[in-house]
Amino acid sequence: MRDPKFDVARARLEKLWAAGKEFLGTDYAIMAGAMSWVSERHLVAAVSNAGGFGVIACGSMTPELLSAEIAGTKALTNKPFGVNLITMHPMLDDLIEVCREHEVGHVVLAGGLPSSTAIKKAKEFAKVICFAPALVLAKKLVRSGADALVIEGSEAGGHIGPVSLTVLAQEILPEMRDVPVFCAGGIARGEAITGLLEQGAAGVQVGTRLVCATECIAHPDFKKAFIRASARDAVTTVQLDERFPVIPVRALANKGTDEFLETQRKVIAKFRAGEVDQGEAQLEIEHFWAGALRRAVIDGDVDGGSVMAGQSVGMVKKEQPVSEILEELVEQAVQSLVRRDS
Repeated sequence: MRDPKFDVARARLEKLWAAGKEFLGTDYAIMAGAMSWVSERHLVAAVSNAGGFGVIACGSMTPELLSAEIAGTKALTNKPFGVNLITMHPMLDDLIEVCREHEVGHVVLAGGLPSSTAIKKAKEFAKVICFAPALVLAKKLVRSGADALVIEGSEAGGHIGPVSLTVLAQEILPEMRDVPVFCAGGIARGEAITGLLEQGAAGVQVGTRLVCATECIAHPDFKKAFIRASARDAVTTVQLDERFPVIPVRALANKGTDEFLETQRKVIAKFRAGEVDQGEAQLEIEHFWAGALRRAVIDGDVDGGSVMAGQSVGMVKKEQPVSEILEELVEQAVQSLVRRDS
């Protein structure tokens, strides 16, 4: 006999993330994080087909490559998905036009504060989602026309901000009720989802948890590195000299991490000796990681490449189909509500 407590809990979950589901057009208010080289057509389509919201990571793609990726994704799913565009991309306007041509329903503007012009241009044909690292910027983005926000804590993988999701949620969720807000960073279990929904989130974004999906094209060694790792293995890149700022990236510690520190030391020494000017030194430091993520994800160089991962990597235990991962998250969310009401 079916336990009525579970029906009550499921109904409660549906009510909690109803606004997020409606905004995304999905069964679950779970967005997939846009991870370069990882969030391509196969994973994106798998997430959308399983009831979540897949997001293509445009990254440094040209308009032609993005067009092909969108078309390829549409061939694999008829469910809603989005496209993540980096605001610093030199061809941002052209990429927005590609999304328009393909009638993309949701555009995510990330990697910096988007201009009101970019938001307005994308809003002409799509719902626009922006990343808000602080309350004052969240309000500014909504005034500029953002239809929804993502707040991402420093627990996340890849390029991160300085504030944890625990703090961002307390700062932003109580103040932002006009648009849906999705929480990201360190989310790998359903209990975390219900907690954030009850604080006022419309849904969540999950990245690290999906890297070891069966449908993910990441190299087997990349996935093995995730499965072996603990939370403390996912560390942020260290900046040695404030004159040479390093954009923080969270990734698994490896030989490449050590080599990056040594590279900074050598470049700084050359600068102090007058062998290079500040601009040349900064460029040399920034170029260290060029192609490092692709080497890790695609080629499987998990020693020298950049194995970007969030702190939730410690909860990634095996390779699973996307549908199974999402079902687990939802079941855990329901179970947590049942326990709470018991």
